Amino acid sequence: MIDQSLWIWVLLGVLVVAAVVAAVVVVRRRRGLPPAPRPDEPAPPVGAAPPPVVVAPPAPPDAPVPPEAPAAPAVEAPAPTAGRLVRLRDRLARSGSPLGARLLAVLSRDRLSDDDWDELEETLLLADVGAGPTAELLDALRTQVRVTGVGEPEHVRALLREQLVALVDPALDRSLHTAPTRLEDGDVAPAVVLVVGVNGTGKTTTVGKLARVLVADGRSVVLGAADTFRAAAAEQLTTWGARVGVPTVRGAQGADPASVAFDAVRAGREQGADVVLVDTAGRLQNKAGLMDELGKITRVLTRVAPLSEVLLVLDATTGQNGLSQARVFTEVAGVTGIVLTKLDGTAKGGIVVAVQRELGLPVKLVGLGEGPDDLAPFDVEAFVDGLLGS
Repeated sequence: MIDQSLWIWVLLGVLVVAAVVAAVVVVRRRRGLPPAPRPDEPAPPVGAAPPPVVVAPPAPPDAPVPPEAPAAPAVEAPAPTAGRLVRLRDRLARSGSPLGARLLAVLSRDRLSDDDWDELEETLLLADVGAGPTAELLDALRTQVRVTGVGEPEHVRALLREQLVALVDPALDRSLHTAPTRLEDGDVAPAVVLVVGVNGTGKTTTVGKLARVLVADGRSVVLGAADTFRAAAAEQLTTWGARVGVPTVRGAQGADPASVAFDAVRAGREQGADVVLVDTAGRLQNKAGLMDELGKITRVLTRVAPLSEVLLVLDATTGQNGLSQARVFTEVAGVTGIVLTKLDGTAKGGIVVAVQRELGLPVKLVGLGEGPDDLAPFDVEAFVDGLLGS
């Protein structure tokens, strides 16, 4: 009996010791203390500091969130070109074209005196239509008024519209030649479009917008940043291209522009692109060195592929000064068409007529705003309707 009670007391003692040990472990864990040494481990020396406990401090509520890796820019889908000019025509009409409004105001009078005809002539000249086209338009209007007379505003508007459409000349070839070219050796080269112009006309922006026009038409495009003098030009063009998934060939700042243009066309051939758009540095038409360099670019490009288009970017607000620019560029680079920018809300819409009449160059593209898709193929009737407020 005694032996049995002794075993009971021993068992209770073991349970009590186990409970005490478990409680000590729990307390140490809650306080962040190191676990008690096991019996087979040597005891730490007397007076030794306990090992440090590293606890990460909680982040303050207003702590900035670490930035995530930048995502690749989303590729945009440019607006279709089919409806662009309708939208731009409406914008031009809403802006209240001074040229169309003044012509309609004078022609709507009951009787047209000599002073009225002088006012019409002055309006056309101020709009940069040019002396020759102005005289031609006024002669046609005088004949029509003499035969049919003036009457209702709608009749006057129809009369003026007919004469303006004829003056702008719908028979000119305004298509962009962007079909790949088959070479003599049987190889296929992309269409090469060289874009030139003076400083400040928005040339690089126009190249970026033109890339969107071509992508919207289903063309594959390579951009060439041959403006190596302006530090931001290549970056700007690269950004335009990235937005529609178009690669850009560029060189170091100050590199030979002709070499960059050559590399862009060669890359276009290797990639099987449809079109290579080459941006060039803005230059003044009276700087012989810069113009000679432009001639060098055209010569180098033709070694690898023929030039399909040479587009001259003109600012509509420059008026008759744009004609002297166009003449020199045509002689040096063989301009095939005009891109007219900043045409919205200007009284200089007559520059369309003047450029075409004086140089025999069609206006192929027009820009009427700051948006990325505010560049459209030029259409004579839509442009005249915009001038007349329809």
